Amino acid sequence: MVLVAVFGVALLVAVLLSGLAARTVLSTSFLFLVGGALVSDGFLGLIHITPDSDIVSVTADLALFAVLFTDGMHVSFPKLRENWKNPARALGLGMPLAFVGMALITHYLVGLDWTTSFLVGAVLAPTDPVFASAIVGRKEVPAKLRQLLNVESGINDGLALPIVLVLIAAAGPTAGHAEASIGMIGLELGLGLAFGIVLPLFVAGLLKFKLLGAEPKLQPLLPLAVGVILYGLCHLTHANPYLAAFSAGAVLTAVSPEAKTAFEPLGEALAELAKFAALLVFGALLTPQLFGDLSFGGYVVVFLAIVLVRPASMLLSLVGTRFDRREKLVAAWFGPKGFASVVYGLLVLQAGIPQGEEAYTLIAVCIAASIIAHSSTDVPIARLFNVDDLAGIPGDDDGAGIPRDEGAAAEDTGERDPARP
Repeated sequence: MVLVAVFGVALLVAVLLSGLAARTVLSTSFLFLVGGALVSDGFLGLIHITPDSDIVSVTADLALFAVLFTDGMHVSFPKLRENWKNPARALGLGMPLAFVGMALITHYLVGLDWTTSFLVGAVLAPTDPVFASAIVGRKEVPAKLRQLLNVESGINDGLALPIVLVLIAAAGPTAGHAEASIGMIGLELGLGLAFGIVLPLFVAGLLKFKLLGAEPKLQPLLPLAVGVILYGLCHLTHANPYLAAFSAGAVLTAVSPEAKTAFEPLGEALAELAKFAALLVFGALLTPQLFGDLSFGGYVVVFLAIVLVRPASMLLSLVGTRFDRREKLVAAWFGPKGFASVVYGLLVLQAGIPQGEEAYTLIAVCIAASIIAHSSTDVPIARLFNVDDLAGIPGDDDGAGIPRDEGAAAEDTGERDPARP
């Protein structure tokens, strides 16, 4: 119960400071990260959490499922078909370049073997726009830049997942049976994708019966019920829940837009709560010992990952596009190591890989550094685009820090409008 009380206090502080955070370099995500670190064994000792604690895996699992489910509901297939070129460059060229670049510097500067080095690159490949919400959630920022960052971050989690799982199988203690492991992973991914497509289609089919239908008050619970059933079904059958969550959200939006509209406020709130809880738990793992275990070469890798690998790979992928110099630099800088990286990093640690602890230490420090760097620079950079009302003054917006007409614009472009975490 101590952990519950700590989370409640952290949530209260985050809500009370959220207006200030929206106008300054302070970030509520950073507050949860620091809060978790302060109450852990490394400082106050109020909660005792280790990487193999059940609360770590359960919290991270639920949070990533919730985030990917809501992410999927922001996918607009028609708009993706119309505006696919720039995100395709980022995902098809920029992401592989960053993946390989991370593997190279990890191998040569930290000394991890090639398989584990590529695993580190895959884990750190996903990005998350919530740590740059002053950029991606504002109408003053050019739409093509917001769309690039939103679509890239919304899809790269799912693209990285199969690579992470395959490399874990290749690097793990059962690496000699890699072919069987990869086959099992393929089966789990295929089953997850099938569940994620079939279940929403089945529910949408039920809604066509005249005797069935939700009253307005209960409509937001329909997608929630789909998500709960899907989560349980995946864990009962060992189907991959993350691919199932993302695909289910996308399919549900495509076949029942009204369900997406009804669920969106509730879904975003639940996803934020789950994410905050996972960040608190992750922060509790960031002890002084963990930072002390990282070598000097590891810190060099963390620095290069943030200021060189991501920026260089994105800039190369945007060569020949119509982005101006300022837009290219902003897109290159905002590649925050996403929340998915937290979960994938825990998967690495819990897989029993020979160099898993060293890899996890590097991953954890890199994520923490990225959260600090990117969530504290989005407000100053947003001001370059003449974004002034960063806090969302009541009366000028919808109360969530996003102007009313911005919500409509996002609906039209298929973008997300993440409130500042």
